Amino acid sequence: MRVSTANSYDTTVSTLSRRQADLSAQQERLSTGKRVLRASDDPVAATLAEAAQNRLSRVQGDQRSLESSRTSLAQAESGLAEFGDLIQKARDLMLSAGNGTFGPNEREDIARQLSGLREQMIGLANRQDNAGRTLFGGLGGSTTPFVDLYGPSGGAVQFQGQRGQQAAGNTSLPQSFDGDAIWMRIPQGNGSFTLALPDTNSGSIRAGLGQVTNPAALTGQRYDITFADVGGVMQFTVTNLDNPTATGLPANQPYQPGATISFDGLSFDMQNPATAGDRIELRPASGPTDIFKVVQDTVDALRYVGSSSDARRTHELNRTLTELDAGLDRVLLARGQAGEWLNRADSLGAMLTTRAVAYETEKSQLEDLDLIKGISDFQNQQLGLEAALKSYAQVQRLSLFEFVR
Repeated sequence: MRVSTANSYDTTVSTLSRRQADLSAQQERLSTGKRVLRASDDPVAATLAEAAQNRLSRVQGDQRSLESSRTSLAQAESGLAEFGDLIQKARDLMLSAGNGTFGPNEREDIARQLSGLREQMIGLANRQDNAGRTLFGGLGGSTTPFVDLYGPSGGAVQFQGQRGQQAAGNTSLPQSFDGDAIWMRIPQGNGSFTLALPDTNSGSIRAGLGQVTNPAALTGQRYDITFADVGGVMQFTVTNLDNPTATGLPANQPYQPGATISFDGLSFDMQNPATAGDRIELRPASGPTDIFKVVQDTVDALRYVGSSSDARRTHELNRTLTELDAGLDRVLLARGQAGEWLNRADSLGAMLTTRAVAYETEKSQLEDLDLIKGISDFQNQQLGLEAALKSYAQVQRLSLFEFVR
C-alpha cells in the first residue's frame, strides 16, 4: 500500500485542528463553568435544563409578586393600626363630651377635634402603597375610593371603589383590603332597630339602645311611643304605625323614669321625666351605617341647640359610642386578617425559596461542569496537543536526502 505525502499531511493537519478545537471548547467550558453551552452539546440535558429554568422563572415571578403583596399588607396593617388609634381618640372625646358641666364652647371644641379626626380617617382610608395602589380600595376601580361629599347638614362619605375582597392563592396573597366591608358596613344602633327623639320633644325623656328579646316575634315595623298627662299621671302608649290595628301593645301605661318597655320581641329602657306630647320613634334598622357618619353624627349632636338638647345629646352619644365600638371591632378584625396573611407570606416565602433552590440544583446538575474533571480533561487535551505538535514538527524535518551520502 502506498501512502502519499500529501494525504499524510492533510490527515495530520486535520487531527491537529480537531485537537485545537476540542481544547478551545474545553477552555470555554472552564471559563463559563457550564458543561452544556449549546443544545448540540447534550440535547437531552439541554431540554431538561430548559424545563427546569422555566419552572425556576415561574417561582421567581411568584417570589416577586409575594414580596410586593407582603409590602402592601405591611402598609395596610400599619394603616389599620393608625385607624384604630384614631377611633380610640374619638371615643375618648365622645366620653368627655358627656360631661354635664360642659358649655357650648367646650362642646364646640370637642366637635372640631372630632371633625379633624374624621378627616384623618378619610385620609387613611385612601392611603396608597409604594406602587400607587390603594390599600383599601377593594378590587380597584378608583384611585380615591372614599369620597367626602359635603352638604348643608354635614359630610357624607361614599365608597367609589369596587366592593369585594381578593382571595389568597396557593402562592399569592391579596394586595388590598375591601374598605367598604371594614368601614361602611357598621350596624345601626343595636343592629335590629334604632330609637330616636324628634325635635318637637320638650322634656328630658330619652331611651337606651334596646335589645332583641325574641327574634321570632320581631315585626320589622315602625312604632311611636307617645306620652300624655292623664289626670296628673304621665302615661305612655305604643302605636304600630304600619299596622294601627295591632293588638297586645302597651297603652295608657303609667310611666316612671327607668321603666323598661317590652313588646313584639324587643325591649328598651326609658330615662328621665317626660312631658305631655313627648315622643320616642322606634324604627327598624334601615341598613348599615359607616364609621365616618358615626363621627359626623356625634359632631351634629354636640352642635344641636334645639329643644331638649341635653336629652337628645346624651341619647345620640350613647348610640354613636355603641356604633363606634362596633366599627373598632371591624378594624381589629381586618388587622388580624392582615397579620394572618403576613404570617402566611413568611410560610409561602420559605416554600418558594425551597422550590427555587431545588430547580436551581436540578439545572446545575444538568448543565454545570465538574471543575475538577474539567481541569483534568483540559490538561490532558493540552498535553496531547503539545505532543502532537512536537511529533509533527519532528516528522516534517525528515528528508530522504539526509540518508543519501
